Amino acid sequence: MNPVDELPAVLTRRQLLGQAGLGLGAAALGMLRGEALAETVRRVAPRANRVIYLFQNGGPTHVDLFDYKPKLTELAGQPVPTSLIDGKRFSTMTAGSNKNFLPEITHFAQRGECGRWIAEDFLPHTAGIVDDLCFVRSMQTTQVNHAPAITYFLTGSEMAGKPSMGAWLTYGLGSETEELPGFIVMTSRDREASCGQIFYDFYWGSGFLPSKFQGVKFRGAGDPVLYLSNPDGVSRELRRSQLDDLAELNQLNMQRLGDPEIAARIAQYEMAYRMQASVPELTDFSDESKQTLEMYGPAVLEKGSFAHNCLMARRLAERGCRFIQLMHAGWDQHSNLNTQLKIQCEDTDAPSAALVKDLRRRGMLDDTLVIWGGEFGRTPFLQEKSGDRKGRDHHPYAFTIWLAGGGIKPGFAFGESDDVGFNAIQDVVSPRDLQATILHLLGIDHRKFSFRFQGLDQRLTGVEECRVVSEILA
Repeated sequence: MNPVDELPAVLTRRQLLGQAGLGLGAAALGMLRGEALAETVRRVAPRANRVIYLFQNGGPTHVDLFDYKPKLTELAGQPVPTSLIDGKRFSTMTAGSNKNFLPEITHFAQRGECGRWIAEDFLPHTAGIVDDLCFVRSMQTTQVNHAPAITYFLTGSEMAGKPSMGAWLTYGLGSETEELPGFIVMTSRDREASCGQIFYDFYWGSGFLPSKFQGVKFRGAGDPVLYLSNPDGVSRELRRSQLDDLAELNQLNMQRLGDPEIAARIAQYEMAYRMQASVPELTDFSDESKQTLEMYGPAVLEKGSFAHNCLMARRLAERGCRFIQLMHAGWDQHSNLNTQLKIQCEDTDAPSAALVKDLRRRGMLDDTLVIWGGEFGRTPFLQEKSGDRKGRDHHPYAFTIWLAGGGIKPGFAFGESDDVGFNAIQDVVSPRDLQATILHLLGIDHRKFSFRFQGLDQRLTGVEECRVVSEILA
């Protein structure tokens, strides 16, 4: 039976009137299967069916990797004009310090038929696929510190507690498989553990949406999901019997209380049971060719590495997962840019490029949207440190991300920053513009996709003005 049809049966008249002011429609929709809801939220023809978000925590340095600025070499060591930095916010780590221009520490070259400038010495594999990529060089955000900036990109709000993008999409579109969650998260970090960033659970939380839509985190050690394995002495048949009895008790509770979270709990128990069979096959790379494993790099068999997670992302996409969120920390190079940036690129370059190539050769890139980028960029000026160490501070005023597949224009660059990569000066793109564009590529009108909570029609993109960046669409 459709859960919406069951709703009157599980709510008394008193409960119905009491909950109406809190958004009965939202409670009903919260129990809908995603596939049914998709019929109502898709307003345009989808170009993508799934998303793989390669989120680079810490803020990759755009001026060293993607946004070539010869002017920085000309101005090397000179102080940044006061007119450029007046009124601008940076982290407190550069407060009061002398801000002198620092040129790129990499070697840029034009690559591909599109002639895109890229740091080919640090990103040789990404340089080899530039004709598949669309670079947005005019990203700009409002946040200067990591947690609120990441939260803004992933949830549309600087404050923790709102649903993440993956939760919104699985709520609206459901999953293409019943054997795995529709929203899966994997984390990794730089091998030297050079920064202390934390992966907060709210980066993949469901917020006010039913909890069945929150991201399921796959761990890098032991069982991919906690408590997925049965305890010693508990057979699969016994587990099935226990879940059936538990479902009966939960069903009685739902009839008595009418709480949609009870329906979510039943669904999560059932998903965990199915995952006991599907996850071991998913994580077994023995069916991957030697060529594929080598393409992802030497760390591909190391659980918890970015390379391992990228191959897992492709396998999850093949199996119908809707939103796959990889988060890799280590780009926060305040004082170790001249040592750590190279290592960070070695860890992420080949796997990122391999994922795009692997999807393309399997015929999946056309309907899989891949996104690579962080929460902000790094300053074009040196962060003052002692000795020969070099670093750059957080920089929200201009930075670069790239996208591939899923209806994105390949071999293209959009937007411009100024001569030193300080300010975005043409075709500025905000995090909410990016979110609106992602929804559009999945067939959703961001202005009409909402969930009623606390008397308001809440949206991923909020109520502020934002737009679909149509210029980057194929």
